[in-house]
Amino acid sequence: MEHEIFDVVVVGGGPAGSTAAEKLASSGKSVLLLDRGGRVKPCGGAIPPRLIKDYQIPDSLLVAKATSARMVSPKNNRVDIPIDNGFVGMVDRSVFDEWLRERARSKGAERRLGSFDHLEDLGEYTKVFYSVRAKGDVAGGELKSVLAKAIIGADGAKSKVGRSAGVPGCSEANYVFAYHEIIRKPTTTNSDYDPSRCDVIYQKDISPDFYGWVFPHGDTLSIGTGSADKGFSLRNAVAKLRKDIGLEDAELVRHEGAPLPMKPLKRWDNGKNVVLAGDAAGVVAPASGEGIYYAMLGGDLAAQSVEAYLVHQDASQLKFARKAFMKEHRLTFVVLGVMQYFWYSTNKRRESFVKMCEDKDVQRLTFESYMNKKIVRKDPMAHLKIFMKDMGHLLGLTKVS
Repeated sequence: MEHEIFDVVVVGGGPAGSTAAEKLASSGKSVLLLDRGGRVKPCGGAIPPRLIKDYQIPDSLLVAKATSARMVSPKNNRVDIPIDNGFVGMVDRSVFDEWLRERARSKGAERRLGSFDHLEDLGEYTKVFYSVRAKGDVAGGELKSVLAKAIIGADGAKSKVGRSAGVPGCSEANYVFAYHEIIRKPTTTNSDYDPSRCDVIYQKDISPDFYGWVFPHGDTLSIGTGSADKGFSLRNAVAKLRKDIGLEDAELVRHEGAPLPMKPLKRWDNGKNVVLAGDAAGVVAPASGEGIYYAMLGGDLAAQSVEAYLVHQDASQLKFARKAFMKEHRLTFVVLGVMQYFWYSTNKRRESFVKMCEDKDVQRLTFESYMNKKIVRKDPMAHLKIFMKDMGHLLGLTKVS
């Protein structure tokens, strides 16, 4: 039996995979977008203005626009931070991801439901095996395959594509495990919920080493937490958080859990014809857990890498994705990694971190960096002031109330 042949098979229909499929299909490549379906990643759903602009996201997909953020310390001290001259867009991933998949299809990519199984290298082509489960199947489903000249693995943390292709580091990466619940927006006013505010909670019983969140989603909201401590009960923490804010009786719409990588892999390709993108490549920002923008950029860069590979038949072209990504965002990931390692390690340090966020320069530079996805360098005196304040907290010279 003759096999279907595609220029590229993209495994995973999240923001990274859908963006890669759209870009490649738009350039005339034959693309199969393989997605297992029925899965929504636990995510607060925040997207910055740069993403909205760079990837032409319509306003209709924004279920809310956050105009402020609240940081809550271990002692329940609260710092409210206005988002001046802008907003953070909020999306529902179940709707947002499907819209991205459909956009890829409208550009010419073929969508297909199936769970990736393994790869078989045939030289000129690679055979991509996937299973299709019919309704009512209790087993793994029927195993099918297609041929591809190149493969993009956008199948999430601990990428099965990456492991099957022999990409180094896929199995050894560090992860935070995240869990959230989507609940109906409260109809009463006896809770502390604000539909225009993102709350970030730095309390040990909500997360011992990361943070909890309450993010607006229009008619619903996302309440979640994350932790690298496998013995910590994320469900119990979310239940406590719901009770703390007076929403324990709100209607549960759905809940999701998944691992989130906290550090980009040292290599994203296998040196042959496979490159990773999104969570599979480890591009979730440390400290903040932000991943949608970085996933879509990673998918975009993976598509450019694959397109160059197909033109030149040179596997070294696949290195472009990681090289270009890290050139632009390495400093951000280093800074956030250090921040998570140090400031999230004890309640005393978390208290100091939230206290430091009272500083107007910290607030301004933080949001300017977030909104534009660049470390702000234009105000050296503000950076010096923040550095001195930071050192005061590090050395215990600054009083924490």
